[in-house]
Amino acid sequence: MNGATGWGARLMNSSITGMSPWIVFSLLAGPDRYELAAATSLALAVLLVVVRHRPVFLEVAGLVFFAVLTVVGMIAPPDTLRWLETWANEISNLTIAALAVASVAARAPLTVPYARKKVPREFWHEPDFRRANVVVTYVWALAFLVAALAGAIGDLVLDNPDNLWTAWLIQASALITAVRFTEWYPAVPRPPVRSLLMPFVGLLIPMGVLVLVFDAAPRWFAVGLIVVGVVLARALRKEVAVAQQEGRER
Repeated sequence: MNGATGWGARLMNSSITGMSPWIVFSLLAGPDRYELAAATSLALAVLLVVVRHRPVFLEVAGLVFFAVLTVVGMIAPPDTLRWLETWANEISNLTIAALAVASVAARAPLTVPYARKKVPREFWHEPDFRRANVVVTYVWALAFLVAALAGAIGDLVLDNPDNLWTAWLIQASALITAVRFTEWYPAVPRPPVRSLLMPFVGLLIPMGVLVLVFDAAPRWFAVGLIVVGVVLARALRKEVAVAQQEGRER
C-alpha cells in the first residue's frame, strides 16, 4: 500500500500529469473525434481536480477550458462542429502555450506548484529553483507551439487534418521531448545530454512502422527510421549498462 501511495504521490506531483489533459487533446482531436477528445480531456481534468486536495492553476485552467469545449461541442450546429474538428487542436495547443508564457511573465511558472512538492521549502526562493521552472515551462510552451504549427500545416498547407506526420508524429515527438526534458533538466546531478534522446529513439521504430503501414513516405525512409531506431537504442542501452556498472564499482 505504501508503495502504491508513493507512486501515486509522485504521479500527482509531476507537472506532466497536470499537462496530461492538454496532451491527450492534442493527440486525439481531429475530424470526427472532436467530441471524444474534448470529453476525454475533460474527464481527465475533472479527475485531477477531484483527486488533488488543493487543485493548482494548471488543473483548474484545464477543467474550465475542456468543459467549455465539451459544452460547445454538444450545442454547436454542424458547420461550427466541423470548424472545431479542424481547428480545436490548434486552439488548445496555442492556449496552453500562451498560458505557459504568461505564467512566466507573471513570475509564477506553471510547473512551480509541482516542483514545490519535491523540493524543501528553504529552496523555493533559490535562483536555481526558479530558473529550472522557467526553463521547463518555456519548453512546454515550445512543444505545444510546435504541435500547433504542425497541425496548422496539415490543415492549411496539406489540406489534410489527419496527415500522419502533422497530426501525430511531429506533435507526439514534440510532446514526448517535453516530457523527457521535464524529468531530465531539474535532476541533480543532471544526466548526460544524450539521455534526452532515449524517448525519441524509442519512438523511431514505431514511427517507421506507421510510415510503412500508412505509406506516408518512401519505403526506404520508413525502413531507415526503423534501422536507425534499432541501432541507436542498442547503443544507448549499452552506454547505460556501462554507466551503471561503473557506478557500482565506485
